[in-house]
Amino acid sequence: QVQLVESGGGLVQPGGSLRVSCAISRSIFSTNAMGWYRQAPGKQRELVADITSGGSTKYADSVKGRFTISRDNAKNTVYLQMNSLKPEDTAVYYCVPEDSAGRPFGSWGQGTQVTVSS
Repeated sequence: QVQLVESGGGLVQPGGSLRVSCAISRSIFSTNAMGWYRQAPGKQRELVADITSGGSTKYADSVKGRFTISRDNAKNTVYLQMNSLKPEDTAVYYCVPEDSAGRPFGSWGQGTQVTVSS
């Protein structure tokens, strides 16, 4: 059973920065793409960014130029650096492995809450 532990969320003012991390219990993501997703209250979960095992990245239009996804295979950890945060970025952020078609699979972790507010 793969376990995912997200951390690093918190309360930040608009325009501020946060880095969230995701530790995975097995080294499956040395061969799998990893994605960061988020879910805001009353909204569906959406893809924020993902990164392949080779380091290719993809971003949602709403976060391009502000967020950066990265991974450290030696540490079994994936990161999401979030800059120029906006109130609409407020959500619970989750990481998850993705299959070859870019679809999330396995169980979701508990997520980490990011709140952008003055």
